[in-house]
Amino acid sequence: MILLKAQQILQTSIHHFAAHGYEGASLQEIATEVGIKKPSIYAHYKGKDDLFLQATTYALQEQKRRFATYFTKTRHHPLEQSLHGFFDWFISEQQDDLMRFILRAAYFPPEKLEQEMTERFNPFFDALHGLLTRLLRERDRTERILYSTDYKSAALAYLTVAEGTLTELVYNGVEAFHARQKAVWPIVWRGMSKFN
Repeated sequence: MILLKAQQILQTSIHHFAAHGYEGASLQEIATEVGIKKPSIYAHYKGKDDLFLQATTYALQEQKRRFATYFTKTRHHPLEQSLHGFFDWFISEQQDDLMRFILRAAYFPPEKLEQEMTERFNPFFDALHGLLTRLLRERDRTERILYSTDYKSAALAYLTVAEGTLTELVYNGVEAFHARQKAVWPIVWRGMSKFN
């Protein structure tokens, strides 16, 4: 029961942090939505900072799992389709509280928690890089389509483009995101594929 309540607080906080940011989220409103009194939050979390950091850790672990699931589900598609489709998948994920929370935490972290946020996000990006490197290696064995067998660099280049496109989404919206994606994807794929 205690773990269940802690999880409920965590998931409710993600919704509030995604909607209002760190500064705008209220522990009182989180407690009310969970159906507890505000002091009860402190039985599970040290305070707002601890709740925010634990929410970040949870959200990144869950998003890493979703990232892997996307590429598992598209493993029978041609590699180009799978990599290109990731951008559309991302747009659908962006509607979810979890992804909105991650984007807000990544691009607008609380100033006093910047170091702790970096300590959480760096391993997350390293894990995505490793996952994508393995994916490219495995897919190239069957499709023999990649220009280079330096899968680590190819994965990093792809993630760099994805992150740059994502920045456009955060600051300028979906339409700008699609415009940037449309502009960069043919160039990215020509750089990755040996069939141009």
